Amino acid sequence: MSSKYDGLKLENQICFPLYAASREVIKRYRPYLDALQLTYTQYIAMMVFWQEKSLSVKELGEKLFLDSGTLTPVLKSLEAKGYIIRSRSKADERVLEAKITEKGENLKEQAVTVPQSVAGCVKLDSTEVKQLYNLLYKVLDVLNED
Repeated sequence: MSSKYDGLKLENQICFPLYAASREVIKRYRPYLDALQLTYTQYIAMMVFWQEKSLSVKELGEKLFLDSGTLTPVLKSLEAKGYIIRSRSKADERVLEAKITEKGENLKEQAVTVPQSVAGCVKLDSTEVKQLYNLLYKVLDVLNED
């Protein structure tokens, strides 16, 4: 028998298993990232810098699905560690750009084993991993159509 309060039950929420799974997976990263002295958010930002080398803060925020209020302290911390440099665009002073440094590039070598070390925590076969990945990005795409 259903009631008008069924929608308030935790087991009926798609957001809860997403939230809990995300927290648990990120927790598995902690020992590896502690060794690199990075938070998870700093780590994913560095992953973008290792690939892109230089981009605007706005572009970085779009790639990471983070707003500037969350991203600014992350970038300040990475800059204080010497991994990136932030500067105003010469073409448009309103645009803040960020660029990886040589020290930031060198960190990539220390981080290269992190994905493989953490991959075993999610006991899914390769087909399930691909399905989950595709579904999660589908959810992100739909939520970001606004």
